[in-house]
Amino acid sequence: MHLRFRVFAEQVLIASNIFILFLLLFESKLVIPAWLQTIGRMHPLILHFPIVILLLAMLLEFFRFQPEYSTNTFYKNFLQGLLLIGSLFAAVTVIMGIFLSQEDGYEGPTLTWHKWTGAGIFFIASIIYWIRNTGWYKAPVAKVSAFITVVGLVMTGHYGAALTHGSDFIWEPVSIEKEMAAVPLDQAVVYTNVIKPIFDQKCTSCHNPDKLKGELILSDPASIMKGGKSGKLLVPGNPQISLLLQRAHLPMDDKKHMPPSGKSQLTLQEISLLTLWVKRNADFKKKVTDFPEKDSLRILAAAYLLPAEQQEEYDFPAVDEAEIAKLNTDYRTILPLARESPALAVNIYNSASYSSKQLDELSEIKKQVIALNLNKMPVKDADIKSITQFENLHKLDLNFTDVTAAGLKELSTLKHLQNLTLSGTKLGLEDFKGLLPNLKSLKTVAVWDTKLSAADVEQLQKASKNLDIIGGFKDDGKSPLRLNPPQVKNSSTIFAQSLALNIKHPIKGVDIRYTMDGTEPDSISSPLLDDKTVITKNETIKAKAYKKGWYGSEMATFEFFKSAYVPDSSNLLAPLNRVHQAEGAKTFFDKKLGVIGANNPAWANNWAGVRDNDMVFVSEFKKPITISSLGVHYMIEEATSIFPPDLVEIWGGSSPDNMKLLTKFKAPLPKKGDTPSLKTVEGKFSPQTVTWIKVVAKPNGKIPDWHSNKGKKALLLIDEMFLN
Repeated sequence: MHLRFRVFAEQVLIASNIFILFLLLFESKLVIPAWLQTIGRMHPLILHFPIVILLLAMLLEFFRFQPEYSTNTFYKNFLQGLLLIGSLFAAVTVIMGIFLSQEDGYEGPTLTWHKWTGAGIFFIASIIYWIRNTGWYKAPVAKVSAFITVVGLVMTGHYGAALTHGSDFIWEPVSIEKEMAAVPLDQAVVYTNVIKPIFDQKCTSCHNPDKLKGELILSDPASIMKGGKSGKLLVPGNPQISLLLQRAHLPMDDKKHMPPSGKSQLTLQEISLLTLWVKRNADFKKKVTDFPEKDSLRILAAAYLLPAEQQEEYDFPAVDEAEIAKLNTDYRTILPLARESPALAVNIYNSASYSSKQLDELSEIKKQVIALNLNKMPVKDADIKSITQFENLHKLDLNFTDVTAAGLKELSTLKHLQNLTLSGTKLGLEDFKGLLPNLKSLKTVAVWDTKLSAADVEQLQKASKNLDIIGGFKDDGKSPLRLNPPQVKNSSTIFAQSLALNIKHPIKGVDIRYTMDGTEPDSISSPLLDDKTVITKNETIKAKAYKKGWYGSEMATFEFFKSAYVPDSSNLLAPLNRVHQAEGAKTFFDKKLGVIGANNPAWANNWAGVRDNDMVFVSEFKKPITISSLGVHYMIEEATSIFPPDLVEIWGGSSPDNMKLLTKFKAPLPKKGDTPSLKTVEGKFSPQTVTWIKVVAKPNGKIPDWHSNKGKKALLLIDEMFLN
């Protein structure tokens, strides 16, 4: 090494020791500007240089005093230069690491150990460089020094890897595989044995007590429910507005996409499991078998837990996951049937958007599709040809479709079809007699709610002894199923004067019981809903479905709102939020209610919003009307700082210049931890005859102190007003 360069490098080494010591002593007071953060983020890029150089230098140092090397001038000078370069690279790496550690998300004992072992290596390497030519520096000291430095390098690398990938990164795949394989299905807990392993594999390397990216920890239930810097991670029962799923569905090139680009991504099966878990209220204690046998979460979780060696083997290759992702749409999902299996299950939703084209588009994966769900789709006989392209189909669901026996005969070409569901179709006894003998591989067929009587089912079963015909569910107390909740079929839940309730259930013969007093309906004393049930005012209807031989459904709650008057024209007097424009002033009387999750662009169109100014509009009626109340329908979503109106003023009169204040009222503030909800607040006043009204809704100007955005302005979102 050139003498002048070596002297300069030695001076830089001395300065580096002083500078790093200063940084370590005054680290808590450091404020790192953005340009230095960029330099700090180069820490992972350069750290491999000092590791390699110092390892090589320590190896040479360990054998330095061997007779064949001790008098070798080249060996001595090369080692001296190598140690100097390694120490300087170590200095740069330590400085970058200190800068990087000042960013949010880096803290905890693992970081402390990584930082001090890394700095210790640099100081030891510097000391070795300065003392190695003294008279007392002999072979034992050299060997001990080299050994300590190598151990330090290993420890620093270990703690660095723990920060980046998690503390059990190396053994994690083996431990998770053992954990999933070891637990019997009847003992498996959904969170512990399914959801937590997903977090451990894909998330906790960045979100743990030692590496708090976004101030979020995903290693324990309490921290998961607490959320992070961006708010609540999940909303139990509502995956659409849960940050966990929103970030997972962002485009890969979006900087907020999680896991970030370059990290191992969530598979479609894992995303579906997380979605269903959140939809089932993100329960941390429920077992897999606590859910009904036909529940989607139970089916997927069971497949996820099934050891690979117990899965059915197929003679076709797996499809690339990127290809599957391209074929997934809002109304069609494609998922692996089980972990590490090439077999795929296809589910198609939304009857309004269905066409056989959705099946034809899957020609590239036709060999891999072994399960197809077309329940409640308007499937015709002409679509059967598209279905028969899936030559390896094992399971086909055609419940409540429009197929006939003539079209179903085409299924005889499917040599592997084992399970067929035809419940809710219009097939009768003669249809099944002609159909079933042609489906040679069939093992089960579901025929409940068809034209078959109990005697017909028994007759078919006797004629097909190798076929299990599921003809309904007898009230034997052994295996009844739970009914789905009833559904509201009214075109709108907002009405002018009166409304005949149209609440239905897809299964024939179901009784719907309801209440209007807030109590839960029962199967005996609660009134029976029929076509003559009419409401004439705001009502909250609680309804449950009942049928003999079935468990009663979960309770469904429907809100109906009376709005007697619609203005002939409305105009805004103040601008709306840029994102939440909806239909301007027309939004408030268009009989379209919004849903929770308005910060998602797909759902923002029904909400009018303001933050920095009042929401103000005037409406005109061509003929005078007499009013006595106005209700405001708004959203509460604590995580995104959406709060109720702080104050609502109602003005009315005969002209825009001749209006008086009719009433003003407030909406109650939510409490910390309240779940997102839709609420209505109403202002009442003595009857007034008006041709013009003005509404002023003021957003909350100071978010409460318990909120993470305390003191800031809240967002106010309103989708409808009810004028009576």
